[in-house]
Amino acid sequence: MKAADITPGKAIARTPRGSFVRVCDLPGTVTAKNSAVSRAHKAGDLIAVRKGLYFKGTKTRYGMTRPSAEEIAAEVLGKTGVGPTGYSAARALGLTTQIPREPTLTVAGPVPTSLHGVKIARRNNMNRRRLRYTEIALLELLRGDWETTVDEGWPALVSTYRAGTKSRTLRPRALREVIATERSPRARKNFERLIAAAA
Repeated sequence: MKAADITPGKAIARTPRGSFVRVCDLPGTVTAKNSAVSRAHKAGDLIAVRKGLYFKGTKTRYGMTRPSAEEIAAEVLGKTGVGPTGYSAARALGLTTQIPREPTLTVAGPVPTSLHGVKIARRNNMNRRRLRYTEIALLELLRGDWETTVDEGWPALVSTYRAGTKSRTLRPRALREVIATERSPRARKNFERLIAAAA
């Protein structure tokens, strides 16, 4: 079957469980998209998240699984310039077992006001838009958060950085370029210390 022949309903059926569904991304006319989403929602195949955004969870005996507030926020904010801070940053890097009461994200750009269950902080450094989610997490920890959020302290942060550069989930050059433009002298100083400790 050609991609052009896929109906909105079939596109929803093919969407993996645990994924978001954006009405605007479905094939077909606006009417066909809205009808397919409405049918899937009534059938219990989709959960309405906000206007134009649904979630296809896994059906269990207790109902359908739902996305976390942090997952919803990350989906709405997109991937560019978005990353966690505080305990959320430490969790993203596997450096704490603490679960924040309210997840906290940062965004390089405007902050939406209609997201619930998550705190969003604005960062003015637009160069952050070149970093990945976990790289922003590291940057936030280097601003000083690591002292209160990383369970095993500085050695654990060094070990995670070393493993991240080896697996290429953390890019030293990209981090260096962006951290050099951060307003936080502490982040710059801690990054140099991190580089030296990981060498």
